[in-house]
Amino acid sequence: MRFARPVGLLLSAAAVVLWAYGMTTWQPLTEPLGPWSEHLPGNNTYWARDLRFMAIMAVPLGLVLAGRGLMRWGGPAVVLGGCWVAADVAIDRADPIGSDATVLLAVAGCAVLGVVTALLLWWERRTLPAREPGTSSGRERGTPPASDRRVLTGAACVAGVLTLVAAAMESPTDREPELNQGALVTAALLVAVAVGAALAAAPARTRVRVGLAVGLTVVALLGVGLVRATAPGTRLLPEVALGAVLLTGVTLLAWDWPGGRPIWWHHALAALIALVGPVVFLVATAIPMMIMMPVGATFTALAGNSPIHAADSDLLASLAGLLSGLGMAVLLARPSVEDRRQLR
Repeated sequence: MRFARPVGLLLSAAAVVLWAYGMTTWQPLTEPLGPWSEHLPGNNTYWARDLRFMAIMAVPLGLVLAGRGLMRWGGPAVVLGGCWVAADVAIDRADPIGSDATVLLAVAGCAVLGVVTALLLWWERRTLPAREPGTSSGRERGTPPASDRRVLTGAACVAGVLTLVAAAMESPTDREPELNQGALVTAALLVAVAVGAALAAAPARTRVRVGLAVGLTVVALLGVGLVRATAPGTRLLPEVALGAVLLTGVTLLAWDWPGGRPIWWHHALAALIALVGPVVFLVATAIPMMIMMPVGATFTALAGNSPIHAADSDLLASLAGLLSGLGMAVLLARPSVEDRRQLR
């Protein structure tokens, strides 16, 4: 678990820089000129906003990893993410652009992250009791407590589903090279968060698990590249395959291996859930957002951007991915055998 803190903070800082770059470089590309109705944007026009929001989501996920699943870190991290989204809308309304703005936002964001981290470390030192178990606890020394392992596994599930959304991001033209670059970088960051959180949730960081983590990272990154290489409109199958591999890999990393071996039928069931679950959750969240809850249109108006054409929908895909990831966490964030027995 020693790797969790530096890796989590590094990933959060990388997400801040990615957010700043998306705000000042990608976002201006998505804002059409002119107030005329025939020029109103269509579906997925504001793809940069979704990629930026997913970078914001990676910040608290990285802090959860840095806090090793402690609720003392998780609660403030979620609050920070919500405040960051509100700040994002205000900054988007100001339309910053250029390298100077990128540097300014990145430095300011990292400063905020540094202050929050320092406060969390100070709070932890003042309030955290000794957590290393004794012989009566039944846990190997250094093993994360059960509640922390569930939080870390849940964070890995959320990052895994967000990876699928980022990898499959589209635009009205799908010809912007910046879209491919942004989707690849954002998805790669989320892959790192998912694998890092899953490995931190493991009961023991053995060589086998570390090797599995490296292999899962490589395969997931190749899967992201495959999704981006597939023509828009035909990405469902590679996206489903990527989700199945990544989320099943999360369970292999995070779940218990009684006797040193995985309980394979448990992971087979997890693979089935990982194959079907993300798509079901994404559809179940996206349809109400398009029909009954125009969340995307609200954010578009708050940011002062042109509304989406009435014939199309302003779907906030990043929010759908977050809610779907939380749904998958309810099903798969069960790293101990006792956790999974509760499903029977």
